[in-house]
This record gives sequence, C-alpha cells and structure tokens, in this order.
Amino acid sequence: MPFAMSGDDVREISVAGKRVLVLGLGNPILTDDGVGVKAAEKVFEALPPGAPVEVREVSVGGLTLMEHMVGWEKVVLIDALQTGSSPYGAVRRMTVDELAAMSPTQHSASPHDASLITALAFARRMELDLPEDIVIYAVEVENVLDFGELPTPAVAEAIPVVARMVLAQLAQWDIIAGEVAAATSAQTHSNN
Repeated sequence: MPFAMSGDDVREISVAGKRVLVLGLGNPILTDDGVGVKAAEKVFEALPPGAPVEVREVSVGGLTLMEHMVGWEKVVLIDALQTGSSPYGAVRRMTVDELAAMSPTQHSASPHDASLITALAFARRMELDLPEDIVIYAVEVENVLDFGELPTPAVAEAIPVVARMVLAQLAQWDIIAGEVAAATSAQTHSNN
C-alpha cells in the first residue's frame, strides 16, 4: 500500500504549523477489521500534493496508539466498531469523551494493554504534547475474526463514505480546501 509508511518512509509535511495525523487502525487481512486501513488509504489517495497531513496504518491500541498521537495538533482515528446495535457499515463520528462513555473501538483497547482512554489520561498526567483535537470515525463491522482481504459488503460500501467524512473533517479544520473534499465526494458518488 502506498500510504502505509513508517520509519524513514513516513510522509510528514508541516505547512503554516499545521500538523495532522490520520491513523487507519486494523489488520487488513482480517475481513472487516481492516476497514480503518482501507479508508485511510482512500483518504491518502485523495489528498492534494503538499497537504499538511500524514496518513499511517497501525495495528496497535492503548499506550502504543497514544504514543503515535504525541506531538500532533490534530488526529483522526479510523477504526472498526462492534456494538451489535447499529447496522453493519454504519459510520459513527465520535470524540474521545463519547468513546469513553461506550464500548471501545476495535483497536482502542486490548486485554494486554491500557485502553486508549486510560493511555490518554496517563499522557495528560505526564504532560505529554497531545493533540488539541482527536476525532474518531468508527465503522460498525460484522466479521473481524476470519482471514480475508475483502470486507463484507456493507463494510466495503462504508469505506468511501468514511473517507469522505474524514476529508470533510480536514476541510472543516482548514487543512485542505473544501473543494477537494467536495470533488472527492462527487467522484466517489459517480464511481458507486
């Protein structure tokens, strides 16, 4: 994947002090679990050259996920969510406070690690440089256990939807032009 960069390959651009990180969470070979990764790839492909945005694929939660966020002004997380209370493919935009009040997304918690909420509280106590804004886009998923590179149909349909939502968020933050988000939305609609 062209956007899945780490180490020396990381795409890091800073324009006028704006630094935004988009994290696609999940495992792309576990059916719907890769929805965050696949949506982040769509976001990366739609970004204009020179956009002050870094897009990363990560398969971590808790403390390690929090560490990825240190030093960024704004962070967008895209992840799978299994509540059983929404239709498969439903996309939910959440704040960290909303996440704390409900079941965690697929990768914001782990039985072997602290939850993202606990990790962020720890980072605040340690006075780490956390983002001023953290927005989570969670997709209700059906299958996160079976091996497969293709998501289930409802989740596959949600991938361009969540990508458009992330691009609209970046436009709302004045990170990219609203015209870019609108053009991407129109292009995605014509491709479906």
